[in-house]
Amino acid sequence: MKGTGAVRNSKRIVSATLSLVMLVAVSPAFTVAQMGGGGMDAELQQKLGALKQAAAANKQKLHHYQWTETSQITLKDDAKPERVFQCSYGPNGQVQKVPMGQQQQQPQQRGRLRERIVEKKTAEMKDYMQDVQSLLSLYVPPNAQLMQAAFAKKNVSLQKTPGAPGVNLVFTNYAKQGDQMTITFDPATKKMTNISVNTYMDNPQDAVTLAVQMASLPDGANYAQQTTLNATAKQLQVVTVSSNYVKIQ
Repeated sequence: MKGTGAVRNSKRIVSATLSLVMLVAVSPAFTVAQMGGGGMDAELQQKLGALKQAAAANKQKLHHYQWTETSQITLKDDAKPERVFQCSYGPNGQVQKVPMGQQQQQPQQRGRLRERIVEKKTAEMKDYMQDVQSLLSLYVPPNAQLMQAAFAKKNVSLQKTPGAPGVNLVFTNYAKQGDQMTITFDPATKKMTNISVNTYMDNPQDAVTLAVQMASLPDGANYAQQTTLNATAKQLQVVTVSSNYVKIQ
């Protein structure tokens, strides 16, 4: 009987070990850091520190530029006219946008009731977009305090792609419970190349995603060259391209 029990225990150990091996093999996000390995924890902390330092220095460089931002809004498969802004950082550290070359829309003949409905929908969409921008400002540029808080709570993992120069730092429960942000960062050049965000507004059903392609200026400053925002509940997509960077200070 003792022999039979030993065999059973042995089989259980083997089964548990195989399950763990399979989990690691099929889940690229399952890293040694999540298993409690001190070596990977140290590497993760080092990469996170380099990312925070690079982001802070980069933001200071961008404060000396002005640039052009072009946005294309598509609402329910209806592409709206492009909007162009001249952008720069203001004294309060926030980006200021001045409309450029906007064409005045021709007034349309509508009944008063129809006009009120259109005005209400326009105001609601404007408020929604302001709320979206406010939310996404927590992610782009990445917030050093939120990144550190995620690390302290063990909500950061490190992913490596064989042959690729950069690493992916994956943040979960970063600004909201259940959200995720992935930053592709090259420690050698100290530059971000991509940022992807999966979050939501007040209701998790109101999902918002953001894909950011980064680029570099001649002085090494890293900037968001193109961002693609999708708000599926509103059937809304906003593609924004930043260009024509000029030093002003």
